This record gives sequence, C-alpha cells and structure tokens, in this order.
Amino acid sequence: MAKKIELIFKNEIGRNVTISLDDPIEPVDTEKVSLVMDQVIAQQAFVSGGGLLVGKAAARIVERNVEPIEIPVN
Repeated sequence: MAKKIELIFKNEIGRNVTISLDDPIEPVDTEKVSLVMDQVIAQQAFVSGGGLLVGKAAARIVERNVEPIEIPVN
C-alpha cells in the first residue's frame, strides 16, 4: 500500500499542475499543507508548461493498492 500526497496548483493559463510526494506524514496537518503551498507559489519554485504556479486548487492523499495475481509460468 503506497501513499502519496498530491498538491494541486493552478498555473498562469488556468490548468492544474500536480506535485506528488511519497510517504506523507499522517494525520495530515491541513494548515501546514496550505502554508507549504503558499510558499511554493510565493517563491516561484516551479514552472510548468503553462507558466508559473499562481494558485492553490486542492490537496489530497492518494493510496495505491497492488495485489499480485498468481499465474502459472511455462
């Protein structure tokens, strides 16, 4: 079970840009997440194909479950 936190920003042309980080600290402190996103925007830390990140769109935890299937091997 792999978890990531996704920080979703708006860029200059209005498109969503997602930054994913592995192994988020839980429980998530929403105030810290918001503060980090504000800092990324203020410091112009990332540039996307649609320009600088200019606003916050969302943040979420994504969990991926992988269940192997046993199959016969020739």
